[in-house]
Amino acid sequence: MCRQVFGFRLAMIVVSAPAALLNAAPGLGARLVGAAVVVTFMVSYVLFRDWERFGPLLLRHPSLLAADTLLGSFLLVSAGPDTTLAYVSVCTPLLAGLVYSWRGAACFASLQSLILLLVHATLKADRHAPVAEALLLPGLCVIAGAMGSTLRNLMLRFGSATQALTTVQARLAAAEAVSAERARLAREMHDSVAKTLYGVALAADGLAATASADAPDPARVRQQAELVSRSARRAAAESRELLTDLRRDQPEGTAWNPFWDELDRQALAFTDRTGLRVTCHRPRADPAPLPSAVARHVLSIAAEALENAHRHASATHVDVRAAVDGRLLTLTIHDDGTGLPPGTTLEKLRTSGHFGLLGMVERAAQAGARIRVGRGAHDRGTEVRLDIPLPTPTPPPPDPRA
Repeated sequence: MCRQVFGFRLAMIVVSAPAALLNAAPGLGARLVGAAVVVTFMVSYVLFRDWERFGPLLLRHPSLLAADTLLGSFLLVSAGPDTTLAYVSVCTPLLAGLVYSWRGAACFASLQSLILLLVHATLKADRHAPVAEALLLPGLCVIAGAMGSTLRNLMLRFGSATQALTTVQARLAAAEAVSAERARLAREMHDSVAKTLYGVALAADGLAATASADAPDPARVRQQAELVSRSARRAAAESRELLTDLRRDQPEGTAWNPFWDELDRQALAFTDRTGLRVTCHRPRADPAPLPSAVARHVLSIAAEALENAHRHASATHVDVRAAVDGRLLTLTIHDDGTGLPPGTTLEKLRTSGHFGLLGMVERAAQAGARIRVGRGAHDRGTEVRLDIPLPTPTPPPPDPRA
């Protein structure tokens, strides 16, 4: 705002300077008016161009604005109050209100009004000018000072409100980040350690039942004990992987090339562990590699869908298919099990303590994918469908030897 005022002052000085120089008395008067023109022009130009650099100097020293006001009075006396230089006089209390608040506005409005009254009385002493004409410019100075002080208060309040809004937004962003991290940890725990510990509990129950029999089979006891041991070591390894992932500093945009191989290995490992047959159908030509974060989410969704088919759907076969249509990758996981119970909703699953499907939906949102869970085009079973936008391939850098 102050810079714009100085720009207006600069334009008015340029317009009124010829009149001031022509009306100046020869000799010392012309030199004083010329010096005043140069000084006021340069002050306005410097503050208009480099307000950030020289503005604080004006804020600390109100006497500089007072000196500029006195120099401007020489121009006003020479050019007359009827020229455009009168607008420069009105700008002074406006600047004082913007820079020095209402006290500075009152002081400089009074000073500028006194100067205008003296100039008007001196130059028009030979004729009786109306009182309204004599008081017009001093009144404008008072009004300009009040406007500058009001604008200053409004801008300060707006700045305080903006700072408060920024603080609130930062707190909300921090709260959202904490909530998102809690949800991510819940998904990771559910998809890894929680399931393994559940398997450890089942294996331990089987071991206790075998050991408490009247004639326990040593081979059976040894086999179940080894199962408990393997499951416990697997839970420890998954815990370490989870901690390592929390400490990892990996760019989110890094492409994960072995996604398709990892999906095949995940299906084979699931079949070996549970006996549930899983078949994978993938595109003949691998599409663009997925970013590592997206690939992890998609693999976790596929693993959860396979676990649900094994534990809840009583399925005998799971079909995993991938298709690419332009820049869209569609991954479907269909099992021939009993399907979802009628009336299943995310809120009901959350209330009953089943978080698998909820975690799948959250992971799909994190990956920027669309997920649909239902029968799809099949007569029975459950189909999980993911529509994943593929990243646009970046062109290879030009060969400098070409």
